[in-house]
Amino acid sequence: MKAMKNLNRQRPKIRRARSVVNFVWIVGWVFGLSGVLSWDVSIATAQQPKLDQRLIDVQERRIAAIAKATRSSISIFGPESRGGGSGVIISSDGYALTNYHVVESNGAFMNCSLPDGNLYRAVIVGIDPTGDVALIKLLGREDFPAAGMVDSDAVMPGDACFAIGNPFLLATNFQPSVSWGIVSGTHRYQYPAGTLLEYADCIQTDAAINPGNSGGPLFNENGDLIGVNGRGSFEKRGRVNVGVGYAISINQINYFLDHLKSGRLVDHATLGATVASNEDGAVRVDEILESSDAWRQGLRYGDEIVAFGGRAVATVNQFKNVLGIFPKGFRVPLIFRREGDQTEIVVRLTGVHATSQLAEIIEGKPLEHSMPQPKPTPEPPGDSGEPRDASSVEAQEPVKNPFAHMFVNRPGFTNYYFNALNRDRIWQEFCDRCGDWSSAGERWRISGTDENGTEVLILLGDEKSGVRIGGDSWALDPEVDFSAQLFPPRSNGLLVALHYWRKMLVAGPARYGDVIYFGSLPGERPGMLNTLIGTTGVIETWFLFAPDTSMLETVEMYPEINSTPCRFTLLDYRKANDLLVPGAIEYQDIDGQDHKISIEGIEFLPDTESPIERVE
Repeated sequence: MKAMKNLNRQRPKIRRARSVVNFVWIVGWVFGLSGVLSWDVSIATAQQPKLDQRLIDVQERRIAAIAKATRSSISIFGPESRGGGSGVIISSDGYALTNYHVVESNGAFMNCSLPDGNLYRAVIVGIDPTGDVALIKLLGREDFPAAGMVDSDAVMPGDACFAIGNPFLLATNFQPSVSWGIVSGTHRYQYPAGTLLEYADCIQTDAAINPGNSGGPLFNENGDLIGVNGRGSFEKRGRVNVGVGYAISINQINYFLDHLKSGRLVDHATLGATVASNEDGAVRVDEILESSDAWRQGLRYGDEIVAFGGRAVATVNQFKNVLGIFPKGFRVPLIFRREGDQTEIVVRLTGVHATSQLAEIIEGKPLEHSMPQPKPTPEPPGDSGEPRDASSVEAQEPVKNPFAHMFVNRPGFTNYYFNALNRDRIWQEFCDRCGDWSSAGERWRISGTDENGTEVLILLGDEKSGVRIGGDSWALDPEVDFSAQLFPPRSNGLLVALHYWRKMLVAGPARYGDVIYFGSLPGERPGMLNTLIGTTGVIETWFLFAPDTSMLETVEMYPEINSTPCRFTLLDYRKANDLLVPGAIEYQDIDGQDHKISIEGIEFLPDTESPIERVE
């Protein structure tokens, strides 16, 4: 018992001694371990290989490409929390691309955020419902950061790419998401929903594309725009990306871009014929409309399609892919084979829909959104200039839209404001280059010779016009429908076409009748031409201007719907007083024969006698 008491009295001393021993041991262990670690680290550092500079360069290029591309990427927020998505700015004046299904219920105006923390109002410009593309214009500045566009046909499977966007509308802080991947397929075809949302010749990627990415850009590894994301293959039970997304190629969009800038309801093209593969694998005409230009150019049932739009055609899928990249109105080369003989023609493509039908489809049957409902719409920065988080914006009193004048509603148009803007621009550029034709006399007397040396006299007036070739003459009767007076014979109506050519030059778009800007179309020579279409009665006349020179290059007159046009080309412009006038006119007759009228002189005269009397 006494021993136990002595032990108890010694326990505090024992514990203190043990603590001292433990402390000494721990300190020694730590110092010893630190020495070992220092020795190990020094060895590891000495043995670690230096990272290859090429890998560092690749990573730095990737970072730079993403930084470059992000600047032009936008997040779209519809008004009153009605949908949203993504987009990309393509010009410094604010034009931006997105999907039709992103903007379809947003109305005329929407809000777009940039990664720099600023929010801008944007107005709808044009839509392509079939191809699921929309063009909008951001407002408020003229120096927006724009993406650079490259040839998307050069994209190959395996190429690196990345998508930037607003998945699930998460970019409420104005910072978009980036997903890296590869191009997993090209020239893919995705069937439409009815006659809308047809993805032809599109780019397939495994870069993550989720709801909200719609309308956003797909960039190549250099940060250049190759497509606009729109569709994805999702897991059946949810809106979850499974690694297969589709982007509309930038080459297709470039064909449509000027048409979208026209503010019209833009339509895709049809050949007026369907094709199918037969037992030998050839792609042959299955059905064809006799009202189509393809029929007028000689294509028939059973003909084998060899090439279309500059591409070889070996499958129906290939044909649909090529056809799907063209807008209504394009003239496209087509090669077909019949009984071993190969023929090349150029056909004018018509629209998939009538304009009224397209308007009815998109207005009467709105498409189901693929976008989740966003958080409250973000508002512009406050007085401090600090951007606001979209999720924290409080409701404010509506303010007057300072850009309201930039939306004009008109049947058949998305936004007629931009149509009138471009129509007047093209006409003013022509007048600045060629002079003011409005005071160019009440009668024109054009003299010259044709390709055979035969004398030609053309007299054009407000109401009456006539032409004499050698000993034969013809005159237009203003009391009779011009569509029934296609003189000279077999010319497809050259005199009528010249009559309306003069009317446009003298009256201008404001007094000609109904004149709209259509977009850019291929001309007789390489290059695209800005196209104005004037309608008088049943006659539609197309005026095609070269964008680089602003000159009126080609005139096409359609006597009636789906008819063969009279097409003539104006050549060798020269100075005459204060005007630039053509020195020659080329045209093709109904038999495909080429003709040329060399103009020796153009006189502008008062209307002292009728052109009919003068010709006869």
